[in-house]
Amino acid sequence: MLSHLKVIELASVLAGPDVGMFFAEMGAQVVKIENKLLNGDVTRSWKSANENEDVKISAYFSSVNWGKKHLFLNLNDDTDQQQVYDLITTADIVITNFKPGDDVKLGMDYTTLKSYNPTLIYGVINGYGSDSKRTAYDVVLQAETGFMFMNGTVESGPLKMPIALIDVLAAHQLKEGLLLALLKKEKTEKGSLVEVSLYDSAISSLKNQATNWLMNDLIPQAIGSLHPNIAPYGETFKTKDNKLLVLAIGNNKHFELLLTVLGAKKLLANKDYTSNQLRVINRISLSKKLSFYFKLQTKEKLMLQFLELNIPVGAINNLEAVFKSDNAQGLVLEEMIDGVNTKRVRTCVFKISN
Repeated sequence: MLSHLKVIELASVLAGPDVGMFFAEMGAQVVKIENKLLNGDVTRSWKSANENEDVKISAYFSSVNWGKKHLFLNLNDDTDQQQVYDLITTADIVITNFKPGDDVKLGMDYTTLKSYNPTLIYGVINGYGSDSKRTAYDVVLQAETGFMFMNGTVESGPLKMPIALIDVLAAHQLKEGLLLALLKKEKTEKGSLVEVSLYDSAISSLKNQATNWLMNDLIPQAIGSLHPNIAPYGETFKTKDNKLLVLAIGNNKHFELLLTVLGAKKLLANKDYTSNQLRVINRISLSKKLSFYFKLQTKEKLMLQFLELNIPVGAINNLEAVFKSDNAQGLVLEEMIDGVNTKRVRTCVFKISN
C-alpha cells in the first residue's frame, strides 16, 4: 500500500522502531541506521535468560524490527554521515528518538536534514518534550503518569504493565501524526516536523481514569483488574477444574444471563445487586457469592454456555495458550535476520477494503 515510500529510521529501542516496522508492514522501504560503534541497536543485547548468548540478536530486538534494511554507521564519521544525507535526499520520512541536543551534534536534526530534502517529514519521539533533556524510560513514565499507582493491588503495591506500554502508545501517536503529515504533503508538497513525547502520550491515554479525577476528585486506587465504574468487571473466578475466568459484565441483561448460566438466579432478588452502581458498591459480597457457583462447573462447560449466549467472559491464558489459536498465529511475522529465524506479531492489524 505504501511501496512508494522510503523511510529512514534513526531510532533505537522500541517506540521509534515500532513506527518503522509499521511502515515496513505497509510496504514501504525502511532503512534502519544502527550505531556500529555499539554493535547496533542496544536491544540486540537485551536477552532473556533462556536466549543463546552467541546469537547477535535478541527476541526483544526482533519484536519491532521486521522488513528493514540494516546499515551499521558511525554518525560522527564524515563518510558515514554523508551516506545518511544521500539517503535523505530521496526519503519521504525520517524517524528519530535522539536525546535532545544529540540530533544537532550529529547533524541529524530537522533543520539540517530539511536542507537536503525540503519536503521531508521528520518524526520525533522524545521523553518529556523538546525542551527537556531528561532521560526517559518506560517504567519511570508509567510511575510518573499514574499508571503504576493505579495498577496492582493493595497487597502487591504499585506494578508496571508487563510491556513497555508508554512506548507503544507513543508509537501509535507518531504513526497517526506521520500519516497526517503525508496527507498534508500530498496536498501541499510541503514537509513537516511531527513530535510526540512519551509523557504526553501517557497522559492522553488515561481516558476515563483521568476524568474520574478531573470531574469527581476521585483518585483511582490500585484495585487489580477491577473496573472502578462497572461490576462484576475484572473479577476473576476459579472453576471446578482450577481454571481462571474473568468477567466483563457491563449491563443488567448480561448480569441476568450470567446468573442463569451459573444457576444463581436467586441473586437477582437481592436488592444490593439490582443496578450496576449497586453492584459496584457491593462488589465484594457479590464476588464471594459468585465464587461459590463458579466452583460447581468446569471451565469448558461454562465457556460453551457463555459463548453461546454472548456473555462477556474470558479464560485467562498464558502466551502458550494464546498462540495455539489460529487467529493469533495469523498475526505472526517471520524473517531471517543474521541467520536467525525471528518471529514477532504484526503492528498493522486493521483491514481496508473497497
